[in-house]
Amino acid sequence: MTVVADVMPKAAVSALSVEKVSHAYGARIALDEVSFDIAPASFTVLLGLNGAGKSTLFSVITHLYVSRSGAVRIFGRDVARNSGAALAQLGVVFQQRTLDPDLSVAQNLAYHGALHGIGARETRQRGAIQLDRVGLADRAGDKVRFLSGGQMRRVEIARALLHRPRMLLLDEPTAGLDIKARAGILEVVRTLVADEGIGVLWATHLVDEIRDDDHVVLLHKGRLLADGPSRSIVGEAGARSIGEAFTALTSRGEGDEP
Repeated sequence: MTVVADVMPKAAVSALSVEKVSHAYGARIALDEVSFDIAPASFTVLLGLNGAGKSTLFSVITHLYVSRSGAVRIFGRDVARNSGAALAQLGVVFQQRTLDPDLSVAQNLAYHGALHGIGARETRQRGAIQLDRVGLADRAGDKVRFLSGGQMRRVEIARALLHRPRMLLLDEPTAGLDIKARAGILEVVRTLVADEGIGVLWATHLVDEIRDDDHVVLLHKGRLLADGPSRSIVGEAGARSIGEAFTALTSRGEGDEP
């Protein structure tokens, strides 16, 4: 049973709308009719264990994979039918590092800007603004290989914002980082939501990254188990914390394969 906990009224146009999306790898179903909506200028956590389907869902949203059924819309634009316009509204930080370690931070941003058709001068200007936003204004000339893991993630966030998207996807962005670096990345992203009005979908398996007022979408074995404010999911599950609710909800369906 899916827990839908006191979901706020749907915005006129959702930042991200996922409607009955399914995907399979051969006979193995990775996503089973997953549906949820994200409001503009909100922070949503996509919570699930490794193998829950989070990365597959990100690949469908970004049109790297074509879903077997269902639809994905970004600010009302269908990703399958109008991918260029839809994806122009989207910035992505993938789980795997994608910066070129032998190039400087500025060169990595310049390459991304060129891919989006942004002129060199405009890219430099935008890059300086975004690097300042993530606390790396003084590292533009440094080669990426000399940055820490947390700093690399900050550069990836700056790069994802370069073309001025209205929605940001981050797939396990704090994986492998220490507590201080994790907290810093979270602060940067939450500030983007509060100050810039950017919508965020933050995929993680770490319950300590969730606040009581965060919107949580809980995936388990490709199925949607819960969708709503964290505190409401906790209450509906009869739990004392989101971690306890997460354990209870995922344990209920252990015998059921999608």
